[in-house]
Amino acid sequence: MSQQEKGDWTVAISCDRMGEGAEDLGRILIKSYVASLPQLENPPAVLILFNAGVLLAIEGATTVPALKELEAKGTKILACGTCLDFFDSTEKLQVGSVSNMLEISSKMASAAHLVNI
Repeated sequence: MSQQEKGDWTVAISCDRMGEGAEDLGRILIKSYVASLPQLENPPAVLILFNAGVLLAIEGATTVPALKELEAKGTKILACGTCLDFFDSTEKLQVGSVSNMLEISSKMASAAHLVNI
């Protein structure tokens, strides 16, 4: 794979854990993955959180500090508003902005590279 240029890739996270199997391990893995993103030379232009992925950006989530660091490095973080409503967490959002499916699908469609977690 060629080196990515800043801004040409998007990450979409749909769960508060990574992979199938042990849920506790999945939570450790997603925390590690999110923490690795700000460390990259070229972090993603956009990070989309939907379904249980929005739980990574709410009050009390251990991933909030890394997401804030990522946002400070220029990554646009979008959290699905319908999903936040479903989890009764709209007021608990700590990082990123509340988005809608039109914006989310537009960002996914226009991404040069889309990574789904």
